[in-house]
Amino acid sequence: MSKMKLSEFMFDLPEELIAEYPSENRDESKLMVIHRKTGLIEHRMFKDIIEYFDEGDVMVMNNTRVFPARMYGNKEKTGAKIEVFLLRELNRESLLWDVLVDPARKIRIGNKLYFGEDDSLVAEVIDNTTSRGRTLRFLFDGTYAEFKQKITELGETPLPKYIKRSVEPSDEDRYQTIFAKEEGAVAAPTAGLHFSRELLKKLEIKGINFSEITLHVGLGTFRPVEVEDLTKHKMDSEQIRISSDAANIVNDAKQKRKKVCAIGTTSMRAIETSVSTNSMLKAYEGWTNKFIYPPYEFSVADCMVTNFHTPMSTLLMMISAFCGHDLMMEGYKQAVANKYRFYSYGDAMLIL
Repeated sequence: MSKMKLSEFMFDLPEELIAEYPSENRDESKLMVIHRKTGLIEHRMFKDIIEYFDEGDVMVMNNTRVFPARMYGNKEKTGAKIEVFLLRELNRESLLWDVLVDPARKIRIGNKLYFGEDDSLVAEVIDNTTSRGRTLRFLFDGTYAEFKQKITELGETPLPKYIKRSVEPSDEDRYQTIFAKEEGAVAAPTAGLHFSRELLKKLEIKGINFSEITLHVGLGTFRPVEVEDLTKHKMDSEQIRISSDAANIVNDAKQKRKKVCAIGTTSMRAIETSVSTNSMLKAYEGWTNKFIYPPYEFSVADCMVTNFHTPMSTLLMMISAFCGHDLMMEGYKQAVANKYRFYSYGDAMLIL
């Protein structure tokens, strides 16, 4: 297969197909099922996914939890309103955070920012990391738990920027998977949003096993690819944790020739980061900046669930590598024709 170019991942996406709201019930979004061997494309409902799995099959879930990463503060002296997006904690002791600020041009090293009605939280800019990024030190007297409580109070659910409406109380719940546990993501692993408690229970009763791994989704997920030659694109690093328990559940299924299904591109990227020479999953704790694009040999999962992605995104490139490019593009053509909803709050695709 020849090297693919960025332009091959372009398609026309009508604006009205971008989902501003989630479906009324988690498991009642649409589900497109793509059979790689035959090229068959089916149009189902998400809760029908149970029909494609049997006892002993495994679903790999990303149990990261989104924290309220978007905060609004005011600059000292001028009172200018500044949006601060918490990207990651750099140092817990000294409350150092890597953040994005907007508008970035107004913020210099040494500036203080005040948060909350009563300015109860103050941060000082101590470093410029990128043109939009800064390092902030929060000045807070109190325990770390109190500090986190404060951030949770003042922050809001970080819905992706393309959702044009303001955050509503229901987003706090709906922009979080029901199996979210490990806090640290600034964006939801969206394929997991389709699972309801009832559906998980039904899958469990049918004998499907779950392997929970953690990948803390960063904003790099949304970073556009700006190079025609894909080998030149650099992914942001994201933190992952795969316990030996999680790895054993997957490897046991592989040895028994059962299906292993990655729920979402984040789960897929995590498990492909830590593979043994005989294609088994290894426990791992650390960082990954793995960029999967065609051609690519997948080692662990033999099926996956994913949402519908933006043209020219790294996520679309992974799906192309897994599904086969032409079949994926045919699926996307049908998705547009059948008015599937795209992105985080949109519909889902199962690739078998």
